Amino acid sequence: MDNLASPYKIPPTYLRELYQHVWYHNLKIPLFYSLLIGCGYVAWNTSSAFVEWVMYGAMGYLWMSIVTFMHDCTHSVLFKARWKNWAFGVFSTLPIIITFIAFKEDHLEHHRYNRTIRDPDAFTMGKRTFTDFLLFYAYVLIGGVLTILQFLFLYPVQKFRGEKLVIHCAELALRAVVYTGLILWTMELGILDRFLKLWLVPGYIFSLLNSMRFIAEHYDTPWGAGQLEGTRTILSNQVNSFFWNNINYHIGHHVYPGVPWYNLQKLHAAMQPEIERRKAIVDSSYFRVFLTACYAGPESVERNAERIALRASPGN
Repeated sequence: MDNLASPYKIPPTYLRELYQHVWYHNLKIPLFYSLLIGCGYVAWNTSSAFVEWVMYGAMGYLWMSIVTFMHDCTHSVLFKARWKNWAFGVFSTLPIIITFIAFKEDHLEHHRYNRTIRDPDAFTMGKRTFTDFLLFYAYVLIGGVLTILQFLFLYPVQKFRGEKLVIHCAELALRAVVYTGLILWTMELGILDRFLKLWLVPGYIFSLLNSMRFIAEHYDTPWGAGQLEGTRTILSNQVNSFFWNNINYHIGHHVYPGVPWYNLQKLHAAMQPEIERRKAIVDSSYFRVFLTACYAGPESVERNAERIALRASPGN
């Protein structure tokens, strides 16, 4: 947790209230899975190409809903019981191929070293070489593929030993069994191509949305300045906040990662005076931040400082 500098501090009694788990908020989980299955059913059965692709778009968007629930599991706050967080984390990552333990360990390391050289997610920062540009725009276009490579192979090879490696391999084995079974079953039914389309097209749409969200959360925030200044909150709109489980209130999440998703808006309101005092970055649109990032390309420490100084100058 980033220490909020005086004179402002959230009252401890209110902070404890924000940390409290309230079970009924998670009734959104079966709701979102029902919507996801419903969209898949319509896409599978419709004779209209337009309706089919609308459903694929909705499924990609709803995958983000599920993944933001899974994100709370990495901090063990979606459910009270630790094993439930693990169970949902493993189950919810099955369609997106990555292992839960790899995502969890990478994500906690990202929180620990946010916007520093040791942050595993700070790949947008470099020297603006050709390789940096290639990686940056590859993530924009095929972020899902790169994420799979990172969490299935690169990160585990670098970081996992002992128990964590065993868990990762067990998750890989589970995925191998599930995917092989589904492929063989749909092949036998003669619907493999339709099954893969229903799986991979929404998956790619999810990948694009996830790249947009991921880049917007920290791009062009101060380097090495801690959790509060080094994170961006995007107020977006209440529909997006509802479906993406308030992940857009990202400053509060980074400062107090133990606060569950349904209390992040209240946390943001409580932190508002400190956010304003420390001039942390709050934007109004994922899409606008993402387009700015796509136009500007990868970051460098020097360029990052120049852009922040320009933004802070009078008239901007």
